[in-house]
Amino acid sequence: QVQLVESGGGLVQPGGSLRLSCAASGIIFSINTMGWYRQAPGKQRALVAIITRGGNTNYADSVKGRFTISRDNAKNTVNLQMDSLKPEDTAVYYCNAELRRGVLERLQGYWGQGTQVTVSS
Repeated sequence: QVQLVESGGGLVQPGGSLRLSCAASGIIFSINTMGWYRQAPGKQRALVAIITRGGNTNYADSVKGRFTISRDNAKNTVNLQMDSLKPEDTAVYYCNAELRRGVLERLQGYWGQGTQVTVSS
């Protein structure tokens, strides 16, 4: 079993900051890419930011310069620092990890349960 558990969501005023964290646990041999996605009401789930094991990052244009993704390979965690939040950032944020459960097993994607982020005055 593999679990991804997110934390850090909540209600924040426009211009404020939040930090999301995600920890992967269970039978894990190695984790490749980790990332954050979000889904707003009535919209499809969309990429926010991803980070490779080596630390290369990619961001959605809408969050560049405001959000920062980071990870700790030793702890199997990924974080998302969100600054200068806007109402349009309101969504459920999901953690994702591509990982192998064994040395000979293929890469599989796993999702967290999601954490709500609401940006409102």
